Amino acid sequence: MRLEIANFESPDEVREFEKGSFELISAGGVTVGRATYEPGWVWSEHVGKASGKSCDVEHLVLVVSGRCAIVMDDGTEVIAGPGDLCAVPPGHDSWVVGDEPYVSLHFMGASVYAKDGE
Repeated sequence: MRLEIANFESPDEVREFEKGSFELISAGGVTVGRATYEPGWVWSEHVGKASGKSCDVEHLVLVVSGRCAIVMDDGTEVIAGPGDLCAVPPGHDSWVVGDEPYVSLHFMGASVYAKDGE
């Protein structure tokens, strides 16, 4: 391994979609994503609409600001807010709660999330 530094001010890749974006940076062989969603953003409407199914990406997410609802295919639902670390298995939908933008860091699943409708 070599010394590396990456910064979201100049991301390696930006995936944009209605009401949001997903920025990726990599260092040390690890890719981290930063999700920024506007109020009214819903995964199944703004990212996964074309797939017609639930998000099948496994996530490990740290919420930076705002709040987001996560509902699993079995109906289990939680609201995540600032400081929450969330392990989210495949088979879910999510949406912004309230009228504050939602920002989170994705430590798992970032390389495939919001790529080709996932």
